[in-house]
Amino acid sequence: MNLNGISLLFLFALAVIVGLVMVVGTSFLGKWRGNKARFIPYECGLDPVGSPRSRMPLKFFLVAVIFIIFDIEVVFLYPWAVVFRDFVADGKGVLMLVEMAVFLGILALGFGYLWVRGALEWEE
Repeated sequence: MNLNGISLLFLFALAVIVGLVMVVGTSFLGKWRGNKARFIPYECGLDPVGSPRSRMPLKFFLVAVIFIIFDIEVVFLYPWAVVFRDFVADGKGVLMLVEMAVFLGILALGFGYLWVRGALEWEE
């Protein structure tokens, strides 16, 4: 095994040991302050109003999915930006730029569609 593999293995072992020390250490060193208020599901000092199992609006899930989609876009942009200079050196820079423009254009069309349909409006 080379030095890089050993250092990586050491890093993982150190992370596991530090995590275990933190979890086990807090149970031994920390005081347990239990009272009645800590066991109710709502700890802000007010009595809970309504059922905790109420339905969430569908708009919330739509916004969450839209956020994930545009977050994935950023994940694809970083590796492209890192290797773009290599493609320019190989003479393929224009092709890569056009491919990324098509990708961003498709995402812009989707964003425009969502905007026109009112999916980004929170209040009706």
